[in-house]
Amino acid sequence: MEGEVSQASLVLRKIREFTKSIVRDLCIGRSPAVSIDSFKSYCTDSVGKCCCSLDFPCGKEVLTFQREFHVRRLDVLLRVLLIAQKLLQENRHGSKRDIYYMHPSAFSEQQVVDRAINDICIILQCSRHNLNVVSVGNGYVTMFVWLDLL
Repeated sequence: MEGEVSQASLVLRKIREFTKSIVRDLCIGRSPAVSIDSFKSYCTDSVGKCCCSLDFPCGKEVLTFQREFHVRRLDVLLRVLLIAQKLLQENRHGSKRDIYYMHPSAFSEQQVVDRAINDICIILQCSRHNLNVVSVGNGYVTMFVWLDLL
């Protein structure tokens, strides 16, 4: 349990550093640039180790405020990051589907959330498990929502 706490605090620190860098850029009038490595496959490790870095990136994508598509993608990325931060702070877990249904109009489709989670894992060099985000089937979202209400 102690290892989980330290891992959660490490990920929370990385989230703060990432968001501070974006705010810093905005404060000095510079467009933030978020660099994301591209991999052929993404982390699926359920025990918490990121395995993307074991493979060589097959490219790099830089998201800026210069392109409308990038602004939209950064908006989604920051929304999902905020949800993951809350999950970590409250020591709770949520599914990718739960995240989608928190803002379905903003996310437009499940794959948008999935991509944002992959991007976050690459940026923070952690796995989905480290973000307290789990993957469950379509029918289980109601169960998670109801359990939160109890």
